[in-house]
Amino acid sequence: MYTRRNFKTKAALRLAVTNGLRVEIYNPGEEVTGIQGVTTTGVAYVEGPHYPEPHRWYAKVEMLDGRVVKVLS
Repeated sequence: MYTRRNFKTKAALRLAVTNGLRVEIYNPGEEVTGIQGVTTTGVAYVEGPHYPEPHRWYAKVEMLDGRVVKVLS
């Protein structure tokens, strides 16, 4: 899964969440298939930056009501 905003580093993601920016995630396949696979509350795993760039970071995040509230690792 990806964040809606294309963070180039995990540190940038962590800073955005810490500063209270609304960060949402999505599954790229859901726009094509219509199948909703995004966790709205609980733990999710995201990666970045977005394709076609090579992924350079991966993060485990805590979700609450459809937004990232904490970067766990």
